[in-house]
Amino acid sequence: MTAAKSEENLKTAFVGEAKACLRLLGYAEKAEQEGYTQMAKLFRAISAAEKIHALKHLGLLDIVKSTEENLKASFESETTVSENIYPEFIRVAEKEGNQAASMSFSHARDAESFHAKLYKNAIDHMVEEKETTYHVCRVCGYVVDGQPPDNCPVCNAPRRQFKQID
Repeated sequence: MTAAKSEENLKTAFVGEAKACLRLLGYAEKAEQEGYTQMAKLFRAISAAEKIHALKHLGLLDIVKSTEENLKASFESETTVSENIYPEFIRVAEKEGNQAASMSFSHARDAESFHAKLYKNAIDHMVEEKETTYHVCRVCGYVVDGQPPDNCPVCNAPRRQFKQID
């Protein structure tokens, strides 16, 4: 096997492990809602294991750089997704009459554009050594720097839907 093939396999494995990690967290939430707390614990435990695998693969890929480089790469990624990828997803969903998918993609697109701005601001915060608090809307993924608004500017969810991130 060539080094290039191993690198491609690491990328594939990383994506698979990362997806499994999140999928299992979704399963855990559903199990909790249904009252299966032990099953939820199992899903969360295996999710944590999948996260370990994903981070090991990511480390071998040498994708994680300095914080400043990571902020710049994240800004570029969020911008690309919000300006190029989600608009096409929205167009297809609307053409197919899939309003739920269109709404989900629209919320994600709008939240991603705010994420890009946060990354840009974070570079300034690094220089200033400014500390801030972040809150995430649990409905659409909008992130606010500082106190959450009364209603989410992306999905109009009330303030109580924001979770502080420590």
